[in-house]
Amino acid sequence: MRSSPYLVPLIVGCAYFMQSLDATVIATALPAIGQSLGEDPVRLNVAITSYLLSLAVFIPISGWLADRFGGRTVLTVAIAIFTVASVFCGLSDTVPELVIARTIQGIGGAMMVPVGRLIILKTMAKSDLVRAMSLLTVPAVMGPALGPPLGGFFATYGSWRWIFYLNIPIGAIGILLVMRYIANTREEDVPALDWRGFALTAIGLAALLYGFETMGRGVIPASVVVSLMALGVTCIALFFAHAGRVPHPIVDPALFRLQTVSSSVIGGGMFRIGVGALPFLLAMQLQLGFGLSPFASGLITFISAIGALGTKPAAAPIIRTFGFRRVMIGNAVIGAAFLFACALFTQSTPHTILLAVLFVGGFFRALQFTCMGTLGYADVPAAMMSRANTLATMAQQLFLSLGVGLGASILHLSQSLRGAPTMEAIDVVPAYLFIGFLSLLSVFYFIRLAPNVGEEMSGHKARR
Repeated sequence: MRSSPYLVPLIVGCAYFMQSLDATVIATALPAIGQSLGEDPVRLNVAITSYLLSLAVFIPISGWLADRFGGRTVLTVAIAIFTVASVFCGLSDTVPELVIARTIQGIGGAMMVPVGRLIILKTMAKSDLVRAMSLLTVPAVMGPALGPPLGGFFATYGSWRWIFYLNIPIGAIGILLVMRYIANTREEDVPALDWRGFALTAIGLAALLYGFETMGRGVIPASVVVSLMALGVTCIALFFAHAGRVPHPIVDPALFRLQTVSSSVIGGGMFRIGVGALPFLLAMQLQLGFGLSPFASGLITFISAIGALGTKPAAAPIIRTFGFRRVMIGNAVIGAAFLFACALFTQSTPHTILLAVLFVGGFFRALQFTCMGTLGYADVPAAMMSRANTLATMAQQLFLSLGVGLGASILHLSQSLRGAPTMEAIDVVPAYLFIGFLSLLSVFYFIRLAPNVGEEMSGHKARR
């Protein structure tokens, strides 16, 4: 059934909404969840990491499933898995139960978000992609906008469990809309699944990310952490060797030969590390450092996502006027500056200043997301679009999870060096500075882009 080209991005956005809502809600409610389950909230970030790690592991298979069984079928099943797992998250009474439920949620999200984006990429002309990506992310931005205050409200005045139960009506509506308005397109000639490549990437990414998340935190013995990191590096190295010998690897390293892809994935990944760490660090800073309630903390961080919403009408004109290259360079510098500014927050900082910094920072971070999410497909041939989407989505979740783990590790390290039994506001300062520096380094990837890069998508004509 044919439908409006603007309706499909909004329907797919329902999936983005659920994923982004859960990511920000749980970050804000971590202290309350930790108290309820009797666990240190800093260590409880494993509930976030397990979800993001599950995404990174299972995303590579999503493109093949969509090609083999059809986009509508896979998207419907994915939303159903995510919704049911949300129910079990709300019913969890122990940390292991919550981690298992979050991992299953990640499996649903691993199919849900990339398949939804793939549907957009296959049905929209390149000249319409900037507008489609901006429209697609409106519901996705509403998740972070509503997540902090909702999470804070339930954690302060009700039960944190309701932050997961909210997905039930959203998931049900999403399934109905997908079945009604999205065609079940599939590829006629689908190669066999690269099982060996899938196993190598799954084990490698899981080992690396879990080893990194637990490094220096006393959760598991140091010898186990070193072994995990060694296993991860070995599996990833074996995968790259394997990918060069097979015609259809599950993740195609040849895509990195395209400068637009390498800049979007690697440079964009460094920028995303800061974005992944920010909700977690803000929650720790405002609640454990400044003593605010989860609800008050959520209301303050709410403004960051409101600023992000402002990019939706502004993104296309800005990119058309200045071009991808200049916008991405400027955003990298500005985004890093606002992360550095968060390190200057103190308990006496006026809330108007907090809100202003978070609002403007949210605008530029979302604008950078629109650029990176669109430019990465500028030079990709139609036959490789599915593999490019798989690579981009996997890398995005990989770097976001690295941001969460890195932020938590630096917090723990700072607290340990002070010899303090609990975290204080001063512990977030080195974390903000470090992730801000990483975000700034992404500039060097964007500088190498041609002035006219992506002009078919942006409409910007650079001076020759």
